[in-house]
Amino acid sequence: MFKTSRCLVITMPFAAGIVLLPSSVSAHVKWFAPFIVGAPPESVTRTLHDLWFWVGIGLVLLFFMLARVIERSSYGASIIQGLDYATGPLWRRQDDYIRSIIAAFFVAIFAVGGVYLTPDLKTPAEWVSWLQLVIACCIFFRPTMPIAGAGIVALWIFALRDYELFHLFDYLALGLGVAGYLILEPMSNENLRSRRFEALRWGLAIALMWSSLEKFAFPSWFYPLVVEKPFLTFGMPRDVFIPMAGVTEFTLGFGLLWTPLIRRLSAIALLVIFTAAVWPFGRVDLIGHGLIMAILIAVSADQRSGVDLMTSFKRRLVNIPIGLTTALVVFCASYWGLHFSFYGMDGNQAIGDIQKTTHSYSSEHPHGPGGPNSALEDQMHP
Repeated sequence: MFKTSRCLVITMPFAAGIVLLPSSVSAHVKWFAPFIVGAPPESVTRTLHDLWFWVGIGLVLLFFMLARVIERSSYGASIIQGLDYATGPLWRRQDDYIRSIIAAFFVAIFAVGGVYLTPDLKTPAEWVSWLQLVIACCIFFRPTMPIAGAGIVALWIFALRDYELFHLFDYLALGLGVAGYLILEPMSNENLRSRRFEALRWGLAIALMWSSLEKFAFPSWFYPLVVEKPFLTFGMPRDVFIPMAGVTEFTLGFGLLWTPLIRRLSAIALLVIFTAAVWPFGRVDLIGHGLIMAILIAVSADQRSGVDLMTSFKRRLVNIPIGLTTALVVFCASYWGLHFSFYGMDGNQAIGDIQKTTHSYSSEHPHGPGGPNSALEDQMHP
């Protein structure tokens, strides 16, 4: 019990410090505000010249490096033991828990109806909901779990009929991670089966890092949310809050791929952030992010002591900033590069006269060209 208390005393400041970085715009913006995927993104140089971007990066690097120093110190073992003690009951039934939450997620979106995998991927096809129920049923039987995994991939492919590929990249990594778990878990080959939790964690980490780039490429997507729910920024200026929120999401996603203490603290911090977003955004956010939140709980309870890739590299303190810099370069080059390859340097020409905006009009969220708040939009896009 003493070790558990000491663990909490030492680790909570780090988790709390990361959470205190602006991060309340953690609801997926595409679920709550109109958007145009093909609109031209902001230049990468705008982010590189943003002081608050670098402040956020510096703070997170400080937290990560301090956590790694503690992890290597005499306190490290006590902290890990404390986390193991607190999450032991869940770890001992980790597979039952993960299978249950994946099944529950598909039952939930079956009950909601009219979506493929997330709230913004709407479809009028009734058979999609029934396929989701079949996926949920297959998860409860180990021989049929690979069918459920294949069904998840199939839903993503079916969504390509109605949505652009670049839009669906937001959900590719997490979908493949969950599908990978469902395919690997029933395998008799223990070497392959042992990778099932890594598939989940990597899928979630990549998904978070990719989606966080919206806050840099399309910060104006978040402007309607700031107008409708100004308390989200905690009184901070909009253009300070949004980039720092993006830094928080990207770096904590990156943290899920690092050493045991860093990844577990990152999971706890992300769990607090996503849980806090449920109150202002409601049931849609809970259902949409429910699977992510449940996987974060599983990551925080993961008692494996090693890392799954480049172990010796990740254990060196100096390689934390090197790894984060490399991840930023790779993801930014991929995001902006793919967007330019799909839509060109000036965005989707089909947008016509409004090609320089990032929003379309919505009666539920009345922002964008043609809406009653168009004048407000003009002020928000100087």
